[in-house]
Amino acid sequence: MSEFAATATSEPVTSTIELPDGGGERVVWRQGTGKPLLLIQGMSGTHDHWGDGLIERLVGDGRALVGINHRGVYGTARPEAGYLLADLADDQAAALDALGVDEPIDVFGISMGGMTALNLAIRHPEKVRTLALGCTTAGGALMTFPSQEDIQMLFAAQQSGDVEKALRAGYEVNFSESLWDDEDTYLTFKRATVRSPVPVPVIMGQAQAISTHDVGDRLAEITVPTAVMHGTADRMLPYPNGVAVHAGIPGATLDTFEDAGHLYFWDHAEATADILRDLSARSPE
Repeated sequence: MSEFAATATSEPVTSTIELPDGGGERVVWRQGTGKPLLLIQGMSGTHDHWGDGLIERLVGDGRALVGINHRGVYGTARPEAGYLLADLADDQAAALDALGVDEPIDVFGISMGGMTALNLAIRHPEKVRTLALGCTTAGGALMTFPSQEDIQMLFAAQQSGDVEKALRAGYEVNFSESLWDDEDTYLTFKRATVRSPVPVPVIMGQAQAISTHDVGDRLAEITVPTAVMHGTADRMLPYPNGVAVHAGIPGATLDTFEDAGHLYFWDHAEATADILRDLSARSPE
């Protein structure tokens, strides 16, 4: 039994680990027992942003979940500017080593976490058993950008000094329109966001890293079973981004969520869990 499997826990647990070679501290969240699944969050996200519905289904499916928060997240030291998404992928690989994960692991990354997962699969193919990519992009010439209207709206809300206005704006641009009036979902999102807010300088560093992301000409190097998921109403990374990622990875599948927003897995938790279970079964043991 690996060190990672031996320390699996049915209840959610967070801990701080030190990456080797001066890589700094990372906050790690774990929950569940069974087949390991690495969850990689997006820009300004923490492990609290997966939504209770998806986590409950994955744990019920017998998954040992692990989320390795990015640099500067959950109170860890703020990173110097100028790092790349390739560096975030290297962080994930180093953290898996530190956690005693000694076999390839199923990986699910969303948004910037999906970009990080792409880099992980390209740079550290020995770490990845299967690859699930949600609401993400290959970047470069293959990237479809959000509308200027949405960018300006988010910026104005963030600069307003009104926390509630900023949270509402972030909620509406990320979630499906069908959830905009769902107060329970909004309050769950709000609690996740205010529990450990990601500092603005860290978010700006992440945005800078995203701006240089471009793996379009390397997608064909990915040979593990891959599933791409995307909502047609995604305003942060519009649907053509998912289509382009799917087209570039040999043998990848594409699951489309009609009228779903960026964080589609909140309102499509059961379908997302089913896709992840089926994807894992596509890899030989």
